[in-house]
Amino acid sequence: MRITVCAVGRLKAGPERELIERFSKRIQWPLEIREVEEKRNLSTPERIDSEARLLDAACPTGSVRVALDERGRTLASAELAERLGDWRDAGRDLAFLLGGADGLAPVLRDGADLVLSFGAATWPHMLARVMLVEQIYRCQEILAGHPYHRE
Repeated sequence: MRITVCAVGRLKAGPERELIERFSKRIQWPLEIREVEEKRNLSTPERIDSEARLLDAACPTGSVRVALDERGRTLASAELAERLGDWRDAGRDLAFLLGGADGLAPVLRDGADLVLSFGAATWPHMLARVMLVEQIYRCQEILAGHPYHRE
């Protein structure tokens, strides 16, 4: 299983980048982060549509698409691990879609195999990227049978 994180915006040097690098090194699945340009000079609807086209193009063909969106399902880490395990066992590749500050276009949410939320709180999109990579690592550890602190 190959995992691609398709995200709007460039992650600059700093604590978020350091955390992503730390967790990425621990993930045994091939992991690629594809950053697409943030379209700041457009109106909000135009920006969301333009970023959606870029994210769609960054997504590997045939991948299971998981969109991160506040309107999505909240899953416990063990539930997310089970889903990743099912996709892994089916030989599927995954693409996680993270929008910019204004979120994802409805077309990306509607076309996703899973719409995932990290809860009702609003998270900065760069911090959501860190949280996603940490959850991918945690899922790997759960699937490998390592003790999970909530069980």
